[in-house]
Amino acid sequence: MPTLNLDSILHRVREYNPDIDEGMVRKACDFCATLHKDQFYQPGIPQLHHLLDVVEILVQLKVDETTLLLGFLHDIPTASDTASAELKAEFGNTIFELVSTGHRISQIPYRNSSQKQVENFRKMFISMARDLRVVLVNLADRLCMMRTLQSLAPEKQMQISRETLEIYAPLANRLGISWLKGELEDLSLRSLEKEKYEELSSRIFSQKDERERYVARVKEELRELLKGNAVQGKVSGRSKHLYSVYRKMERSGVGLEDIYDLTAFRILVVSIAECYAVLGLVHATWKPIPGRFKDYIAMPKSNLYQSLHTTVVGPFGERMEVQIRTHEMHRIAEDGVAAHWKYKEGGAVSATGRDDQRFSWLRHLLEWQQDVSLSQDSSDASLIDLFPEEVYIFTPGGDVKELPKGATPIDFAYAIHSDVGNQCVGARINGKHCPLRTELHNGDIVEIQTQTSHQPSKDWLNFAKTSKARNKIRQFVKEEQREKSLELGRELFEKELRKSQYSLKRAQQLEGFRQGIDDLGFKSFEDVLAAIGYGKLTAGQLVSQVLPKSEISSSPPVKSSSLSKVLGKITGRKRSTSAIRIDGIDDVMVRFANCCNPLPGEKVIGFITRGQGLSVHAFDCAQAQASDPQRLIEVEWDIEKVTSRVIKIRVFCNNQKGMLVAISGAITSADANIVSASVHSTEDKGGMNLFEIEAVNLDHLNRVIREIKKIRGVYRVDRIRI
Repeated sequence: MPTLNLDSILHRVREYNPDIDEGMVRKACDFCATLHKDQFYQPGIPQLHHLLDVVEILVQLKVDETTLLLGFLHDIPTASDTASAELKAEFGNTIFELVSTGHRISQIPYRNSSQKQVENFRKMFISMARDLRVVLVNLADRLCMMRTLQSLAPEKQMQISRETLEIYAPLANRLGISWLKGELEDLSLRSLEKEKYEELSSRIFSQKDERERYVARVKEELRELLKGNAVQGKVSGRSKHLYSVYRKMERSGVGLEDIYDLTAFRILVVSIAECYAVLGLVHATWKPIPGRFKDYIAMPKSNLYQSLHTTVVGPFGERMEVQIRTHEMHRIAEDGVAAHWKYKEGGAVSATGRDDQRFSWLRHLLEWQQDVSLSQDSSDASLIDLFPEEVYIFTPGGDVKELPKGATPIDFAYAIHSDVGNQCVGARINGKHCPLRTELHNGDIVEIQTQTSHQPSKDWLNFAKTSKARNKIRQFVKEEQREKSLELGRELFEKELRKSQYSLKRAQQLEGFRQGIDDLGFKSFEDVLAAIGYGKLTAGQLVSQVLPKSEISSSPPVKSSSLSKVLGKITGRKRSTSAIRIDGIDDVMVRFANCCNPLPGEKVIGFITRGQGLSVHAFDCAQAQASDPQRLIEVEWDIEKVTSRVIKIRVFCNNQKGMLVAISGAITSADANIVSASVHSTEDKGGMNLFEIEAVNLDHLNRVIREIKKIRGVYRVDRIRI
């Protein structure tokens, strides 16, 4: 084991975290040395050397102890039962979960696609990681990979570099880790645009000596400027990253000789007031370029970056960028999120005091989610859920679909295409057949199975989450119900016409046929037939509008109402009486919906069903409100009829002697009959009792509940709607 390297790492860690548990870090290193013995990361690079390189990068980010351990352990195969057991036993469940999360992310089948797909992939990456420590280890691991990339095949180099440029570099940028972002971009350019990279680096390197002399001269002039005005500051200068120069050349369509601001200088001072004072000195010394001044101190970036940026015409007429910031601003600019962490005893990560405000940057993190919150009560500020309301799902081809949390394969199918949703008959999630109501999770690969002749089911509304899926299902159900209503309306109308010796074809040829439909307020003949099928209009009413008065049959009226006929036609069953009245009709077959189990005294609404007569729901019942509005009909309770209905109630109470007798007595004293009762004990020494009672109306039920609540030891009574 390269002990020297580890000792150097621990020395650097002690500089920012003196409370580090060195024994635990050495234990992780020894554990990996044994587990990865004789294993190679890439040809010529032992696996342990790679892990030490990852940890060195993490130390540069000044991470906590847990992240360092994760840096060593992140490549352990958690799929192995033996390795998993050892990992848990030696380092605990938290480390095991973090390592497992990292492995799940590594299995994401990234595919270069549209900007939308790339954006969804980034969001899914963060959502799956959930813990920022996993993100930081992934970034460090990716940087190590890019540094040794040239040992791989050219095709593999390009694939990894494209992924790095589209996912990892922007991620490092949003986290505010500028040096890591710059190196990832330069290394990606080396593989993606090899010739341009070599030409650019060669030309810039050929000017290296001249450039270094220029930088040294400007740095000295800036130091003299500060000293002459009694300002204590630190001055540094550097050439811009190759990728930054390359992008500027590509955007502007110019050559390297036309890029004037290849160098940037940074001045670090003590206070904000000195930042603005130095800005004035720089502008007084060199002419500023109009439109090139940016004040990120007054208006910080979303990742907390603060600095003054200005471009001026420096010595020899060459443009140069000058950045002015405080030492604290520089620490945040270089280390990003790691700069905000405070280290407590035991290595826990927390956000306290001023850091609570700094973590507000999470509200804008990645600019991919607008509603991100971080609990200040959490003892672990790195553990966050950045996208709690979204999941990101893969198609077998590698495209990413963004869906709401709780989404199912039905939502995924409609997200692909309406026809795929309509014809969905099954789904395979990660290669396994699963029910269509299965909840999807981040990173799932979903394959939808379709059948051309298949049609959506109304039951899908019970678990579909997206508005697109629900609207498409409702649309199909409504069209299907309309077709059935058209068929029924046509049949009833033709039957009514036959009483007057008319056929449908003959009636449609009458001069007043169209006018009769208009007079009834319908736009088309199909609309009026559907209204008859829905029970909103009688066939007799239409006949009386379209046939000449002299030719309408004067058959004696039947006792049954037209609506009752419609309901009878739909149900095909014998009618029965109930406590429900529909416009004075009391011979309609009625059933009460189990979903809301309404009682007399509650506002109700009826729904015309096929085969089951009229279904009565509570007016605010969600299932009724989601039904086809053309099948809803106003109903009311018949107050002259007194009937009782069986209602279920749940009583929560203390588990004490005589409680069941007391509850039964309260129900009886409220003039209610107990149909059934069951008693259950709970783990917290309580009782949960279920009763089925007969209640006459809502007032009666409320009286029963009030009597039960009077009993000492009863703390909750709920009505159960099935």
